[in-house]
Amino acid sequence: MEYGMIRPRKLAIAGFGGHAKVIADTAHTLGWVISGFDDAPTDHVNKGVWSLCGTIGELFSRIHEFDGIAIGIGDNYIRLKLHREFLTYGARLESLVHPHASVSQFTSIAEGCAVMAGSVINYGAVIKDSCIINTGATVDHECFLDTGVHVCPGAHLAGNVTIGEHTLIGIGAAVIQGVKIGKNSIVGAGAVVIRDVPDNTLVMGVPARAINQNP
Repeated sequence: MEYGMIRPRKLAIAGFGGHAKVIADTAHTLGWVISGFDDAPTDHVNKGVWSLCGTIGELFSRIHEFDGIAIGIGDNYIRLKLHREFLTYGARLESLVHPHASVSQFTSIAEGCAVMAGSVINYGAVIKDSCIINTGATVDHECFLDTGVHVCPGAHLAGNVTIGEHTLIGIGAAVIQGVKIGKNSIVGAGAVVIRDVPDNTLVMGVPARAINQNP
């Protein structure tokens, strides 16, 4: 390296399907050099403009080659499981915030999160490990999102909403202020949640109603 040159930061992305391309695009915008790792057969992985360098299993033995790790997997359970495994290997889990997202300086965002373009996170929100705030989603003041939550594109959380671990808020859904949604639950696409949702529950509709509940 020539004197005075700054070495580019190298990011490994675990999982290299469709969701990972949005992660990679965000990381590219932030100046990272990207390498992808995926356990799917090579011909099933959409490499796009970035290189596929090996399997996720191989990445564990190559962590030292990278300045950061991101997990490009939308499934909450798999993403959080990998997040915890990478931490045991001493990996640095990056939180990537797209420059076209609007994030209050008074927000707390933990490790391994992804905040996509057009999203908004307002004052006092707390976002725990390995959450996704997807394209155009909004998280208003003083919300709390536990680990492994995914707020899908165009979904909106009003103020003081609490979301439990592993829960998915579907595309275009809305949750009114002060509602508590339990862990391992799913809010269906376009649903409007006006009352609390227990753990392990799928809700759908306007207003949202429970479709099933697992013990």
